[in-house]
Amino acid sequence: MRKGHVYIDGSKVGDIIETIDGDFTFTYDQQHLHNAHALAVSRTLPLRAEPYRSPTLFPFFDGLIPEGWLLDVVSRNWKLAVTDRMGLLLSSCEDCIGNVSVRRATEVST
Repeated sequence: MRKGHVYIDGSKVGDIIETIDGDFTFTYDQQHLHNAHALAVSRTLPLRAEPYRSPTLFPFFDGLIPEGWLLDVVSRNWKLAVTDRMGLLLSSCEDCIGNVSVRRATEVST
């Protein structure tokens, strides 16, 4: 299982998880949901308490991953297959264009 913390403008808003089965979940933090000025990460993932689930990486998060020659550089430098979308997201989207970023979770999950 791999996990990333999702941030908007440096404030943590939720978590994205790839399960052992290869499915994905995105969940907003309850603290973020109770903020009167809470923002959604995208229009396709509006604010809600229930987790979003998908058999593939959510298109919004997939869109954060570099493309073209930069994808080749990221894939080569971190030794990741271009098909390892979660690995690419966690490795290359800590400081990406826009106000959303994803940082690899450091806690151990069981």
